[in-house]
Amino acid sequence: MQQISSVNNKTIKDLAKLNKKKYREDMGMYIIEGFHLIEEALKDGRKFQYLLGTDEALSKVEEYGVDLSNKSVILINKAITRHLSSTKNSQEIFMVLKIDQPKEFPFNYGKWVLLDNLADPGNVGTIIRTADAAGFDGVVLSPESVDLYNPKTQRAMQGSQFHIELIKQDLASVITTLKSYDIPVYASMLDKTAKELPDFEKVPQLGLVIGNEAHGVSDFIAKLSDEKLYIPIKGQAESLNAAVAAGIMIYHFA
Repeated sequence: MQQISSVNNKTIKDLAKLNKKKYREDMGMYIIEGFHLIEEALKDGRKFQYLLGTDEALSKVEEYGVDLSNKSVILINKAITRHLSSTKNSQEIFMVLKIDQPKEFPFNYGKWVLLDNLADPGNVGTIIRTADAAGFDGVVLSPESVDLYNPKTQRAMQGSQFHIELIKQDLASVITTLKSYDIPVYASMLDKTAKELPDFEKVPQLGLVIGNEAHGVSDFIAKLSDEKLYIPIKGQAESLNAAVAAGIMIYHFA
């Protein structure tokens, strides 16, 4: 185990940068925080680049089978935890992992949620967590969607990032792949030509497109989809939050 006591230490300064997308991409690493996420990463067999925590926090993760004599384990103080943390109430434990996303969409089966330019990290994380809970195979994020490794996204996923496939790729190519295997693609839209969700029967495989919070599904992606669907609004609300709408539709097809 290493021990670092200064926020000016080069390793600490570099790792603190991982809270910003540019540095995550440059360094090829990201940081997760908190016991639950770290436990889920370890259960999934993820190999960490670094594990950092206070003495009390590290003693807890030792229960997960972590060898604290590992040179990648770093004992830090509370000042450093405040420097690294992206939360107000840190659990004083951090893990640095290598970014390891598939470069292509190689799957020709299953149920997939396709996120078209979603901007809110909480929505994206919640949708991924819901897809996991409902037994979907994975979630595909368009290149313009929020960064999967954003700390807020990571927290909202609550460990689901270690359970299902998560891919960032051009949605047009993904939809083309799905349709080539006769897998239907449905786009969630408030559109005059859209059909009500209850009109759709459960299918064994599908792609379900969820659009941007402000602008919805893009016209190009909508045209590529087989059908447009919407959730009937019975009250006076104009629309539903993207994550709530996605959850209703995901479970409709689960």
